[in-house]
Amino acid sequence: MILVTGATGNVGSELVRTLAAAGQPVRALVRDESRRAALPSGVEAAVGDLNRPETLDATLDGVRGVHLLAGYAGLPDALARMRAAGVERVTLQSSSAVPGGDVTNAVARYHIESEAAIRASGLGWTFLQPNGFMSNALEWAAQIRRGDVVRAPFANVRTAQIDPGDIAAVAATALTTGAHDGRSYRLSGPEALLAADRLAILARVLGRHLRLEPQPDHEARAEMSAAMPAEYVDAFFSFFVDGTLDESEVLPTVEQVLGRPPRTFAAWAEEHAGAFR
Repeated sequence: MILVTGATGNVGSELVRTLAAAGQPVRALVRDESRRAALPSGVEAAVGDLNRPETLDATLDGVRGVHLLAGYAGLPDALARMRAAGVERVTLQSSSAVPGGDVTNAVARYHIESEAAIRASGLGWTFLQPNGFMSNALEWAAQIRRGDVVRAPFANVRTAQIDPGDIAAVAATALTTGAHDGRSYRLSGPEALLAADRLAILARVLGRHLRLEPQPDHEARAEMSAAMPAEYVDAFFSFFVDGTLDESEVLPTVEQVLGRPPRTFAAWAEEHAGAFR
């Protein structure tokens, strides 16, 4: 049995589907009963919260592998409960910022701390350190449905974004084979693109004429500040305005682990075109 936390998120939902399609017993951790409806048919759901480790005990029965998200204050206690329950290994959805080791950056710091807690837990582990997700383009969906102009921050930053499904496939391989214990994997997609490049691909898929309008930094900061704590806004501006994080390199890791190339943004766009119509 594999327990997937963040089971309705970008990566977690793909991981649940991947495991279920392979016939692997999978249990999806959700915070409340209302999230059960978002799970694929036949997937077992369990209610619990990593910030309240005492809620996890009943969810761990028979579990041998767990997919984790970073940044939970209760993670060390949760890991101890997992080990006591017989969990053998975990995967952590970590960050491309971890190898830089900058603990003054809030986003890098909580991923670094989560990795450290797992290393100390005595469990087998695989750390997944992906670039930004192709699914971030879904943030443009409302603008595209309204008109032909998309305003986007950090428009001059070239990134080799990754399909969340590829992250999930690497996680599934690590959790079900044990062949990747003790490995940290930096993960990228197959091409480094600007936001305008991704929008042009979406336009072709949708049969539309779409135009990117770079969002000024001060507007982007104000918009982001309404949605997240200031220290996280500062972290992203450090990454993509100050240039402390480079996600432009195309890495071989996905193909090395899976035996196939990572999926292209065009393939992702074809699969998710309905969200933009």
